[in-house]
Amino acid sequence: MTPTASAPAVASPASPVTAAEIALFTARLSEAGIAPDGQHASALIDVVASLETLKSAACAIQADAAAGFDRARRGEQAAQGVPAARQGRGIAAEIALARRESPHRGQVLLGMAKVLRAEMPHTLARLRDGSLNEFRAMLLVRETACVDLVHRTRIDELLCAAPHQLLGVGSGELGAKARKLVAELDPAGAVRRASNATADRHVSIRPAPDTMVYLTALLPVGQGVACYAALTRAADTAKAGGDPRSKGQIMADVLVGRLVRDIDPATDGVPVGVNITLPASALAGGHDAATVHAPGVAPVVVPAEIARHLVAAGLTDPTTAAHCWYRCLYADRTGTVIAMTSRSRDFPPGLAEFLALRGHGICANPYCDAPVRHADHIIPVEVGGATTADNGQGLCAACNHAKQAPGWRQRRRPATGEVVTTTPTGHTYPTGNGPSRPPRPAESRPRVDYSFVTQRYELIA
Repeated sequence: MTPTASAPAVASPASPVTAAEIALFTARLSEAGIAPDGQHASALIDVVASLETLKSAACAIQADAAAGFDRARRGEQAAQGVPAARQGRGIAAEIALARRESPHRGQVLLGMAKVLRAEMPHTLARLRDGSLNEFRAMLLVRETACVDLVHRTRIDELLCAAPHQLLGVGSGELGAKARKLVAELDPAGAVRRASNATADRHVSIRPAPDTMVYLTALLPVGQGVACYAALTRAADTAKAGGDPRSKGQIMADVLVGRLVRDIDPATDGVPVGVNITLPASALAGGHDAATVHAPGVAPVVVPAEIARHLVAAGLTDPTTAAHCWYRCLYADRTGTVIAMTSRSRDFPPGLAEFLALRGHGICANPYCDAPVRHADHIIPVEVGGATTADNGQGLCAACNHAKQAPGWRQRRRPATGEVVTTTPTGHTYPTGNGPSRPPRPAESRPRVDYSFVTQRYELIA
């Protein structure tokens, strides 16, 4: 279908754009800025619209560059004799670093780029001319991932062959159209996937603001609706009886009560270890925030007052019905947890746990928000690296595996403590996992005895 005159397709440039040209244009945008008070409203909204189109076009060029980089790096790895099964390792991590994203996000973006280039040319064209933004292009890639190439290509054509097809279409509507076409073009596959989806049921937890958490369950639709209906019915009954709590509060309390009511705290309590990392000055009334971390739960930043309460009182809420103990790790004046060393080849459990806690349970690589799974040597043992806290870091599995690809290396800057990652292309990225904050001037430091910083406290609730 030929694009309409009102939204012509952008032709491919005669010569590819270079990083230097992009840098010059970026500098132009950064330095020139805009004077909102000196322009008419219509001119300002034109700037907003033009920049949105520019962002989409830039995303299309990024997709082209990412797919091309993948091909080039795989060719280099093949020439270096890397086994076929290991070719491609680390490529997504390099793209993630360049885009200042997590390794997982880098893998998603690389996958999208390859799909757009090879299987969804119309979607890529609409991204290039600004009819789609990156989020909606990603949405189409995700919604069509379950069908074969023939059906995906057909959906791409039906939805994105011309810019006018996307006028006024929001993200929700676009996703619904894609799902409808998937069900119509591949009905047997849709039924099969629905039957197999129950295998993906699970429960997850993630932090929420103000020391709260989100407890989420992915369930088959029948079970999910039944659970919600039961909680709603219990809340409605309580409200009818004069319960002053809100409906949402009652539903949350009923959920917790029904999950734990049959556990005997004396015999069936679930052992839970909670680590609290806080500056030693916090015990003297300081206000530096602390970090609370438990196995399987992402770190949560809490105010110093709450941390002091946890250290002093432990867990007192009887509704949790669990044995809970707290361990405090005190940070020095720079915010760095006290070091540990070992002469073993592998990090022993205590030191491995220390490395994870030092980074607050988050992978040490830049932009990666994944939880720590591996204790890693910054300088590998085979080239003389020691099994020490200074040469150790906590990484997620994906980042640790990416480091094993040829051409990756790391070192620690003595002056700052930062770990610098060098990728196979020679680009360097500071991981920023040195001291968490610069030392304060001596006159501003509270007079606290730091001789106890290596002590470990265990409070049994």
